[in-house]
Amino acid sequence: MKTSDFDYYLPPEMIAQTPVEPRDSSRLLVVNRTDSGITHVNAFCDICRYLKEGDVLVFNDSRVMPARLKGFKPETGGKVELLLLKHTQDGTWEALVKPGKRVRTGTKIELYNDSLTSEETIPPVFVEIVDILDEGIKLVRFSDEKYLPVFGKTPLPPYIHAPLENPERYQTIYADVDKTGSAAAPTAGLHFTPELIDTLRKNGIKCLFTTLHVGLDTFRPVQGEDLSRHKLHFEYGYISKEVADEVSVAKKQGRRVICVGTTSVRLVEYAAGISKNAPLDPFEGWVNLFILPGYKFLIPNAIITNFHLPKSTLLMMVSAFGGMELMKKAYREAIEKNYRFYSFGDAMLIL
Repeated sequence: MKTSDFDYYLPPEMIAQTPVEPRDSSRLLVVNRTDSGITHVNAFCDICRYLKEGDVLVFNDSRVMPARLKGFKPETGGKVELLLLKHTQDGTWEALVKPGKRVRTGTKIELYNDSLTSEETIPPVFVEIVDILDEGIKLVRFSDEKYLPVFGKTPLPPYIHAPLENPERYQTIYADVDKTGSAAAPTAGLHFTPELIDTLRKNGIKCLFTTLHVGLDTFRPVQGEDLSRHKLHFEYGYISKEVADEVSVAKKQGRRVICVGTTSVRLVEYAAGISKNAPLDPFEGWVNLFILPGYKFLIPNAIITNFHLPKSTLLMMVSAFGGMELMKKAYREAIEKNYRFYSFGDAMLIL
């Protein structure tokens, strides 16, 4: 199995640049693994037709942090951009820095925000390059972290070029401000509205919330053909006892567990793989599970997801769940039917 096995051509105009309104008016492609059937649904809110009483939906409530920062080197005036990836235990941050080759260990950068008014008096905030890690990632430390929301902006994926008028549109409606920590949104959840979640609950469907802070691998393509050499970066995750118990009971009773997004899949599968007392034990820690075809899933009976980039670990995961040939068929049909792709695009339900 090679990286090129997960390649496909997507016309650039099919990459969604802006979100649809309302959120649940996006299209939905339903893929049935039992008979390889594909159904086209005009509006995501009609997903209720495919869910039933007793089903359990598992969401990721991580909130995207204001991770994109602008700065300059005081001694030269050279501009620098940072993308925060992960907060470490010693108070530093892992970050991508551009231009990376010109920023060495010990360099200090002063942050700025060109949208601040002259009336707003903010003390200077500096970031120091503490170390250089693998793959060009820098370890940085801030002089004062409390001003990061002032200087930071919501990061958008590099394939989105249109300005986003409302940054909240790149957050799920259930993103928890106390669980801020993602460098990118868990985008399968962007299709849900408060009204849709209320409807699901009224229909007897459990909505459970876990947390996985989305990290670098959302942005990073797989390099090289040898998949055995690719390593995922660690992401911090949390599953409460209440959620673990609900999922475990559902599995024991034969009820369906449906993961909303690949991040939820990665979290529950990693936790289930090390669980000892139940199908899913409570969990808190670091996750780096790389799922490829041939993997045996322990928790999800279905997955709600978006359409993913070629050669991405996310496409590899859904291919493991839905089957490589069926996913290739589904993607071909989605392209033929002009679905919208990637973060602000349409959705897929794999049953």
